[in-house]
Amino acid sequence: MLYFARWKIALILLVALGGFVLTAPNFFSRETVEAWPSWVPGKQLVLGLDLQGGVYLLYEVDSADYKNKRLKTLVGDIRKLLRDEPRIGYTGLGIQGDGVQVRIRDTAKIADAEGRLRDLRNPLESSVFGSDPVDEFQMETGEGGLIRFSFTEAGLSHRIRSIVSQSIEVIRRRIDELGTTEPSIQRQGEDRVLVEAPGEKDPQRLKSVIGQTAQMTFHMVDVSTPVQQAIESRPPPGSTVMYTTDDPPVPYVVNEAPLLSGEDLTDAQTGFDQQTNEPVVTFRFNTAGARKFGLITQQNVGRPFAIVLDGEIISAPVIREPILGGSGQISGNFTVEGANDLAVLLRAGALPARLTAIEERTVGPGLGADSIEAGEVASVIGMLAVVVFMLAAYGLFGIFANAALIVNMFLILGALSALGATLTLPGIAGIVLTIGMAVDANVLIFERIREEARQGRSAIGAIDAGFSRALGTILDANITTFISAVILFQLGSGPIRGFAVTLAIGIVTTVFSAFTFTRFLVAQWVKMRRPTAVPL
Repeated sequence: MLYFARWKIALILLVALGGFVLTAPNFFSRETVEAWPSWVPGKQLVLGLDLQGGVYLLYEVDSADYKNKRLKTLVGDIRKLLRDEPRIGYTGLGIQGDGVQVRIRDTAKIADAEGRLRDLRNPLESSVFGSDPVDEFQMETGEGGLIRFSFTEAGLSHRIRSIVSQSIEVIRRRIDELGTTEPSIQRQGEDRVLVEAPGEKDPQRLKSVIGQTAQMTFHMVDVSTPVQQAIESRPPPGSTVMYTTDDPPVPYVVNEAPLLSGEDLTDAQTGFDQQTNEPVVTFRFNTAGARKFGLITQQNVGRPFAIVLDGEIISAPVIREPILGGSGQISGNFTVEGANDLAVLLRAGALPARLTAIEERTVGPGLGADSIEAGEVASVIGMLAVVVFMLAAYGLFGIFANAALIVNMFLILGALSALGATLTLPGIAGIVLTIGMAVDANVLIFERIREEARQGRSAIGAIDAGFSRALGTILDANITTFISAVILFQLGSGPIRGFAVTLAIGIVTTVFSAFTFTRFLVAQWVKMRRPTAVPL
């Protein structure tokens, strides 16, 4: 156990040196590190929300808004299917409560209608064991040709989970576009999304960019009906009244069915109008969208069309000529920042459903500074207490243990820096706990060496047996703790995960530093001194 081949010695020293090198950037400013050559490690610890301040936002999926939009789509699908040739007469098509119902006029055609509408139940996924798929809707046929669609509990739950997953990806793209450093975006529960943006200086802008659904659609303006008439009575079938974002808002009668959606966009950038020099947003469609957009503009030259964002008209230009290049621009009363935010929203994509902020906090950097100071004080006090205890209890071997402890600290900080992990206050607690765990392993080894020496073994024999027989106990204790850390990481969230990551890394580095590195130092001492008695 005390013999080390040259390659093992080189590997041990290389690991220890690697910890120092990876930790070094944290002792310099970000500007200094960025000026280093690219081949020099330059990653620094990322401080969490509780250490550097920032924004904490908790969103919940607006299930009522989603159900309303989904039911409206279902109404349109039912109308289209029943109007296909041969047409099936119906009446009373509309949303009733949490479902959609329609009454078939000719009872002889009820079976035909059921056959056409059956696919609208929308199977979502199949069971792993090959049982029936989960349907989003259940279809029920009542008396008098009444057919009703309503959400299934499993289908709605599946949809909400899917919406949360999609929302996380969209939010991540939006925040990345804004340049926020190391945001934390994760699911919380079944229908909530937690967003933490450490160091964010403009919480209002972040909230407006995250919370906006950004569902963009293109509609033709209905010029056949006077706007005032549509407002006072009701718009013609298939049309609706929408208002612009101007102050005061201007009403338009537009076709309810969109011609294009934001899903066909591939890019959006901020620019300036060459004539007015006002900020505008230029956009570009994909191949399929460009083809559809070109066909629409060819068929509607001289007519206005509306660009709608979340139910509000942001621009209603008149089509002067066919637009065949697959690109266009949105003009309006934009500021430079407003145009940039809109471009960010369009590039990142729309949220699948509205998100409602149910909790929001802004953590000031002062609180974070206090937390860092408290963590530093706790770490220093803990480390000094351990160092003094080890020196007092084990003398020369205590010096070896303290040297291994310093290496352990650099390995932990180096690993966290290299992984880009976020250091939180619970993470600091994990580091302090690791200090105690590392010394605990050394205590087990040294006490075992003492026992072997009392039983009459020679100094070298006692040291060798102490390390060999303590290894099993050290591994058992650390493996069980490592399993706990993995479970905490899988089931926990936010600060709990930060603690689990630090603890798991600390366990690995503790086994290396407390056993391998300490054993290496003791072996070198034995090789040089050839002791006849154990100095414990």
